Amino acid sequence: MPVEPAEPAAPADLAPRLTDGVVTLRAHTLADVDALLEQCLDPESLRWTTVPRPYTREHAVGFVEGNRAAWASPSATRSWAIEWTDADGTPRFGGTIDLRPGAAASAGELGFGLHPDARGRGLMSRAVRLVTAHAFATPVWGAPVTRVHWRAIAGNWGSRRAAWAAGFTFHGTIPASHPDPDGGPEALDTWAASLTPDDAPSPRTPWLEATPREGDTVRLRPWRADDVDAIETREGDPEHWMPARSVLRRETYARWLRDRQERMAEGTGIDWCVADLATDRALGGVTVFSRSGPVTDVAELGYQFFPSARGRGAAKEAARLAVAHALAPEAEGGLGLRRLVAETAADNEASNAVLRSVGFVPFGREHAVDRLADGGWGDGLHWELLGRVYEG
Repeated sequence: MPVEPAEPAAPADLAPRLTDGVVTLRAHTLADVDALLEQCLDPESLRWTTVPRPYTREHAVGFVEGNRAAWASPSATRSWAIEWTDADGTPRFGGTIDLRPGAAASAGELGFGLHPDARGRGLMSRAVRLVTAHAFATPVWGAPVTRVHWRAIAGNWGSRRAAWAAGFTFHGTIPASHPDPDGGPEALDTWAASLTPDDAPSPRTPWLEATPREGDTVRLRPWRADDVDAIETREGDPEHWMPARSVLRRETYARWLRDRQERMAEGTGIDWCVADLATDRALGGVTVFSRSGPVTDVAELGYQFFPSARGRGAAKEAARLAVAHALAPEAEGGLGLRRLVAETAADNEASNAVLRSVGFVPFGREHAVDRLADGGWGDGLHWELLGRVYEG
């Protein structure tokens, strides 16, 4: 059995112990090494972080010792071990959270990672609140911290959700800004967000979910990566019927899916896959979204279906299910919207029929707005449905 080096004594005493009664942040100890090793060998940790590969026990010991020693340096990273208590009442190592020096003494960079056993319990958002509150109340590097930044590889939804829950404002995606943890030749995109002392430590926008709903022949469910296999080309569809950036294509599906997931994380839309109730094969999609911030009072309905799924009533049933969810009161699990709108090309009779089937009525016509294949211009229709008149 390996013999651990002696526990250094002094620097860890400088690490403030922070707790909210559920999560405790403390200095790392050598007793954390085994759990830390498990965490850094976990596939999810390897996917999103640049920990050494292969990660060894020696790496874990060095990490603990380095974190403890850093507390004695006035300009170093501040790292805490995250501790939680399991169902048996046993304190457990849950991971690490770091506050790193930023561009100035008044700015910090947040980093964190959880042990697999600690995930899905809301522990990291608690840890983030503890660290950011400490940063704003303490001159960590000799000056008050006035902004804490967070960044993660795009697609790291667990990290994003923790930052979202702690009140961070999301600033967007920075292209090609992070090395690939797997050593690939291409740089990866990152998400960026920040928090200031004036921000409440709670979500700033809703995080919408593609809540499953079932009808007689179709179900609405979240999109999955393997739905790409069901995508069909839209041969014969006039280009002006749908914005090109929204059309489902196999070659752009991965990015399309991430964009839609980001839209839900920002609270600006919900995108469902419409699947055959019997086979679960994707038939198309339906969305409720806002063009101007989070979905609150009014939203827009949109949909698209693969050629083989048309003419069987799937679009009408999917629209009915989506509309019912959008207009249902929040107390009943819906969005509680007052009004839905939609836009179509005037000559897209199939799409117009879907809207009529769920109670939409046209309220305006724009002339010569869609460029046609023959060089001419087509009209567009604007539709609306008020929640108080919808009968489901």
